[in-house]
Amino acid sequence: MANLKITLVKSTNKSKKNQAATVAALGLKKIGQSVEKTDTPAIRGMVRTVAHLVTCEEV
Repeated sequence: MANLKITLVKSTNKSKKNQAATVAALGLKKIGQSVEKTDTPAIRGMVRTVAHLVTCEEV
């Protein structure tokens, strides 16, 4: 199964509460931080919710 590399590129300061919670649930805390997650529909949905705050690439 493929993995996704998710990187936080924008701050969550002025974002909605649910978007900040989604970023935290992905395990991202600081701008520039990256995490690798398995490519599942749940993770894809989380990334779609905060697509304007993160970049995502397949690994």
